[in-house]
Amino acid sequence: MKQMSRRSFLQQSAAGSAGLVLSAARVHGSTRLPDFVPAVVIGSGYGGAVAALRLANAGVHTVVLERGRRWPIRPDGDTFATFERPDGRAAWLSPLSPVAIIEQQLGLPPARLDVFAGVLEGVVGDGIKVAVGAGVGGGSLVNNAITVQPRRELFERVFPRAIDFDEMDAVYYPRAREILGVAPVPSDILATPFFQSTRVNLAQAERAGLATRLVDLAVDWEIVRQEIAGTRRPSVIAGQSWYGLNSGAKLSLDRTYLALAERTGRVEVLPLHVVHRIREARHGLYIVSTNRITDDGTFVATRELTCRHLFLAAGSIGTTKLLVRSKAAGDLPRLSHGVGRHWGNNGDFAAVRAGGPDTNPGTGGPAGHFLAEDLENPDGPVSLIELVTPRHLALAPSLITYIGMATPRPAGELTYDPLTDSVSLRWPAPDDPTIAPSIAASTRTLDRLNSANTGGGFSPFTALFDPALTAHPLGGAVIGRVCDRFGRVKRCRGLYVVDGALIPGSTGLVNPALTIAALAERSMEHLLDEDGIG
Repeated sequence: MKQMSRRSFLQQSAAGSAGLVLSAARVHGSTRLPDFVPAVVIGSGYGGAVAALRLANAGVHTVVLERGRRWPIRPDGDTFATFERPDGRAAWLSPLSPVAIIEQQLGLPPARLDVFAGVLEGVVGDGIKVAVGAGVGGGSLVNNAITVQPRRELFERVFPRAIDFDEMDAVYYPRAREILGVAPVPSDILATPFFQSTRVNLAQAERAGLATRLVDLAVDWEIVRQEIAGTRRPSVIAGQSWYGLNSGAKLSLDRTYLALAERTGRVEVLPLHVVHRIREARHGLYIVSTNRITDDGTFVATRELTCRHLFLAAGSIGTTKLLVRSKAAGDLPRLSHGVGRHWGNNGDFAAVRAGGPDTNPGTGGPAGHFLAEDLENPDGPVSLIELVTPRHLALAPSLITYIGMATPRPAGELTYDPLTDSVSLRWPAPDDPTIAPSIAASTRTLDRLNSANTGGGFSPFTALFDPALTAHPLGGAVIGRVCDRFGRVKRCRGLYVVDGALIPGSTGLVNPALTIAALAERSMEHLLDEDGIG
């Protein structure tokens, strides 16, 4: 494929110098196309935020289209909903609380909400339930701020050899960590009563012989100290996270990568713009069709943009849905038949353990501060990282809640149904041989943890185990099948994937945020260098 030089790319992108959005007629003579911008990024999560900043730094005028709204931290500490008092801000255009599934499992009535463009969407597939973020900052608004790098052997088990771990370790992981502002929990904070659960869990993991290591979190720990001192709204110490942190302690992307991108004056972020169609146009351009909505989801208007370079970063689910629909509609007819396939859940399972010592549940956060790894599990490696148990779900004083991760095959698939004009997600049943070994490995690790901590009046047990719940969707447009090793969509010049859709189902027993950002850094460096981007 012929490569475009960096100089040529910047010359073409300079068309934006007279204003961020131009008439296509001024760029392409008499050709009448929708408003033109050199680059469009769909989605403002980890991949999209990195792409926006690097495009801006290269002098490229860019529009970022985000379906959700902005969530600036308010002085009165009331930006986000809370676990105890959820409202429409918690859920993306849904009357049900995003944790309704867990509430129902525990016999609690699920909260009913006003329909609003809230921060968290629950996507229900066949055999799987997926939690995804919505808003300027994407998943960084709703995740647990965990930014952890996988071990070499597990990274190399998942990714193709074309992605060199040494290069990622030396260059791109550190680059992402620096801008995200990550750091592990300070010892003085960890020693407070609010983090009792972390200390109990660490002791139990070490007693079971699991490998443990502190992890970085994208958290401003000075603000946490202010929470402890009573000068900030209690958020981290009150066990909040999934709906956002009202104290402002979470360093979400709208305050790091995206803030830097917008400060250049070359990036315009358009919230509440839901992209519903992408298609090829003449002259090697792409047309992006969006619906602008209000905070309650009411349709306002349709807008179309034309661009030469289109970066897909709507998350694994969002990006893959766009590509699957575009292929079915003939809008991107040269797309690989692998689109929608090789989707995975990062090996996620949710688990709750009880029967041990008091953990002071409902406090401390925004997640566990160390990773426990069972690397010698005969059924396959497994990791555990603690989640804060929401206070209204803390039905016993000894609860410890986890998101666990294994390494199943990426056996999921997103497909288009022409009868309903919809894209659906399918995940194998638990006894399917493609994922059954990872489920067996997960239960074996929990059993090991329980048995190692029995005694002294305690009898730990697994109170809840759900292998069909994930917050880490990955794949659907994976490297080596749909995209090349830098995210170029094969046979679609000028179209790129820079988010979790690139990753074949797993990031090697760790939360994916840091790896997505680091891979996007790697891709953007190569796409913008002297060898070209197309």
